[in-house]
Amino acid sequence: MSDVRIIFSVQAVRAFLYGFSSILIGSALAASGLDAIAVGAVFTAMLLGMAVSSLAVARWGEALGRRRAYALLLAIMGVAGVVFALSDWLPLLVLAALTGTLSTDPNESGPITTVEQAMLSATPPSDRSRVYGRYNAVAYLAGAAGALAAGGPSALRDLLPAIPPDQRWLLLMPVGAVICLLGVRRLSRGVEADVAAGTPRGLVRSRGAVQRLAALFAVDAFAGGFIVQSFIVFWFARQFGAGAEVMGLAFFGVGLLQAASSVLAGWLGARIGLLNTMVFSHLPSNLLLALVPLAPTLGTAIALLLARSALSQMDVPARQAYVAALVDPAERTAAAGYTNAARHLVRPAGPALASISMGMAAGLPFLVAGGLKAVYDLALYFTFRRVRLGDD
Repeated sequence: MSDVRIIFSVQAVRAFLYGFSSILIGSALAASGLDAIAVGAVFTAMLLGMAVSSLAVARWGEALGRRRAYALLLAIMGVAGVVFALSDWLPLLVLAALTGTLSTDPNESGPITTVEQAMLSATPPSDRSRVYGRYNAVAYLAGAAGALAAGGPSALRDLLPAIPPDQRWLLLMPVGAVICLLGVRRLSRGVEADVAAGTPRGLVRSRGAVQRLAALFAVDAFAGGFIVQSFIVFWFARQFGAGAEVMGLAFFGVGLLQAASSVLAGWLGARIGLLNTMVFSHLPSNLLLALVPLAPTLGTAIALLLARSALSQMDVPARQAYVAALVDPAERTAAAGYTNAARHLVRPAGPALASISMGMAAGLPFLVAGGLKAVYDLALYFTFRRVRLGDD
């Protein structure tokens, strides 16, 4: 099995687990008795943990080795899953969340994705956009399957009352982590950075460009923090009384649409350019996002969520390919790590502010997110429209 296929396989297992756990974590927290501020603190810790661990990967990932860093992060993911499956104690939940190896969304951009992005960047420039497109499509499909599976325990509980509560099903996390580690053992040395001895690691030539990108990505991520998947499940439960089975089915549809659009984004990026793909697919999705809280019924709200999902994630593979094309090969792990970290350093404020703003107006998190994301799209386009990308 080639390295790319192994990475895709590990990504599929992780995304299934994240799709599964994001629904059940949101559902379990809603049933735990924790108030909205405490729930926001858990989501905030997840995002903050991703930022800190992404910075660590950017700084020390190449020195440790991509395969070793990959295996270590996956092992920690399994341990964190055990904590969420067995404990309701808020300090312990926050501590596990701070590892950065859990996710509020199926297709995360934390430390594990940082390592995978660096390993996949070795593909030829002409194929890179399509490879990242397929990579994200795998995540969306597997994440959709995980979200659909998350509704199973709740749906079957009326027939089989002895089925364990939703929280205990998070014990699938360590099982999946072991499966991922078996795959990592088969990766070749080809996934490590292929640079001459003595070549400086980290950002050198591309420091300024990466700093500008990181600042803009931070704006987008701050806005996205208001509407992470677990929070959307929580919001729909409070606003419409939607259960885990309903939201699991909804996010199964979301994942299918995101997978299709991810493949399309890879094809589109090779034809109209990565920057154009990022911006012109993202802008209309922000309008649809702002309309969600205005929906009068659960069905209409889910329809708007699905329509938004068909466009909102097309920028992800284009963004990953853009970062890889912008920097030299020796800088790719650092560039991926720092831009991903920038997204998560500001994103933790989103869930906390979303929880607070719900008390002011139930739909305010969606309106703020849509407006800020539109500002990001325009700023990104006018900042980088004349920047030429490098080539291997």
